[in-house]
Amino acid sequence: MKKTIRNLINDNNDNDIAITSDDNKPINFLELKEHVFNISGQLAGNGMLKKDRAAIVLPNGPEMATAFLAISSYMSAAPLNPSYKMSEYEFYLKDLNPKIVIVEKNSTNLVVEAAHKLGIEICEIKKIDIAPDGIFNLYNSSKSFQISDEDDEALVLHTSGTTSRPKVVPLTNKNIYSSAVNISKTLKLTSSDHCYNIMPLFHIHGLIAILSSSMYAGSSVYTSVGFNALQFLDKAKKENITWYSGVPTMHQGILMRAKKNMEQAKNLSLRFIRSSSASLPPAVFEKLNEVFKAPVIEAYGMTEAAHQMTSNPIPPEIQKAGFVGKPAGPEVCIMDKDGNKLESGSEGEVCIRGDNVTSGYENNKEANNSSFTDGWFRTGDQGFFDKDGYLKISGRLKEIINRGGEKVSPLEIDNVLMEHKAIEQVVTFGVKDNLLGETIGVALVLKDGFQCTESELKEYARQQLADFKIPKYICFLEEIPKGATGKLQRIGLADKLGLE
Repeated sequence: MKKTIRNLINDNNDNDIAITSDDNKPINFLELKEHVFNISGQLAGNGMLKKDRAAIVLPNGPEMATAFLAISSYMSAAPLNPSYKMSEYEFYLKDLNPKIVIVEKNSTNLVVEAAHKLGIEICEIKKIDIAPDGIFNLYNSSKSFQISDEDDEALVLHTSGTTSRPKVVPLTNKNIYSSAVNISKTLKLTSSDHCYNIMPLFHIHGLIAILSSSMYAGSSVYTSVGFNALQFLDKAKKENITWYSGVPTMHQGILMRAKKNMEQAKNLSLRFIRSSSASLPPAVFEKLNEVFKAPVIEAYGMTEAAHQMTSNPIPPEIQKAGFVGKPAGPEVCIMDKDGNKLESGSEGEVCIRGDNVTSGYENNKEANNSSFTDGWFRTGDQGFFDKDGYLKISGRLKEIINRGGEKVSPLEIDNVLMEHKAIEQVVTFGVKDNLLGETIGVALVLKDGFQCTESELKEYARQQLADFKIPKYICFLEEIPKGATGKLQRIGLADKLGLE
């Protein structure tokens, strides 16, 4: 069987539920299979070729989920953040060159104006009266179509671009199928599982770790309209979920709510909780485990790997706080800067290769030359394997703070400060310094009802860290700036806070 997105769906039992959403009839796998087939025919019947791209600008929910599955089964899907500004839409549309932009009916999103300006066709989804939300038409006419192959592009995303111009990452049917299989097997998903999606569906985490892996397993996804910590427990109970996956800031928001409703949290009877896309502080790992009485599965993923690279295993195997687990799909090794593989226990750059890994960035020879060594993709993350084969990420190479020649991992300082009883969230970052080149800054949010001074925190850090790791700047904030997916942003934070 070919490793295609269409085949993620096709083997599942027709009557099993695939997609649920608020106040809406569930979508079963038969309806989803028919939807994918019909949309493929409509796209083909209106001049779309399988090599073309379709930008998708829809809010989180059932339409976004089924639009991604249907579009990527025939051509290449390019999901974009619905919150982008005009200049951002113009940049991404020019860079991706899609044939059409798919939006809601009568959409007022700025992408409509940007597409008109660039001469790109707007295609509005057409709801079907008797069908559940998520089953829709794009065009009135249809014709037979050519089925996509393994090596055809199915999804295209941009890197975050925190340190340079965002790079275009094309992912094939094989990349996505392979990653979905890897994740499904790691989590031991079955048709009995039901996941609460709180991740944005313009991001690799939600699209692959949640949606695609569930489709492969024949399990179902509750496609919420987005993340709302205040509603999480009630929605999770109503949907009778077995797991959810999020980034650390989401878990922290859920914990704040769950601590006030401990019995309700415990009674969810979650099979596991998954965390990825940013490092989970060990203090949050332990608290999640304690409050929900469920194993916490921290995984390591990135766009270029169609998400998952390593993962902590499901019980009865061990989950290690502060570690991102064992290789879970692709091969993983540690290399030095010259491309030599290092022994277990040695720290270096994490490198990967496998069917889920992109073959390269689009139209970016310089990035491809620096990112690939003998077929291995260099992630840009620094880490090492322990004696049990679990990977520890010690920092992002571009985020490592060089304080007068002393290399400081911001993650280490994050994890120490997160143990302080007054701290709710923290992010450590580099600040330019005339004498040392760089020094250390920390932005933090205090827990409700707690107070703490800058000198008290520095003294706390001094008890556990070497002097050169003590933050020079401590900024108390009501909220730490985050990216579109809820990840805390280190790079550029000093500038945002007026420290550079």
